[in-house]
Amino acid sequence: MTAARKALEGRDVDQILPYVPEAGEPEVREAFGLTTKARTLGQEAQEVADRWFFETVVRVHRSGEGAPFTGLKPAGLDVGPVIPAAERALGAGSADELTGILCGIIREQVEERHGRAMAFKEHLK
Repeated sequence: MTAARKALEGRDVDQILPYVPEAGEPEVREAFGLTTKARTLGQEAQEVADRWFFETVVRVHRSGEGAPFTGLKPAGLDVGPVIPAAERALGAGSADELTGILCGIIREQVEERHGRAMAFKEHLK
């Protein structure tokens, strides 16, 4: 959403394109063009157009991940540690922190699942 806001504020669609799959770029470009035109028609038109643009961007982004679009979520929701670390990695130019977090999460999941499998194995004896 931050990149989508920056794209609208700066009137620069290229701000959002890194976050959508290549196949979705034409749709996002079209939505951007229509939104920038509608934004000149008054405050209410701007609010409607901006929301439509944000929904379009998120839907196209999610489809590129193979995930469903379930609507826009309110700001301030807890997104866990990975998304903020990924954003910091982009800003810092290093994936070290992100890699550490992801490896820790994977380690916890493997250990927990291995423990359950071992407990199940004991019941089979």
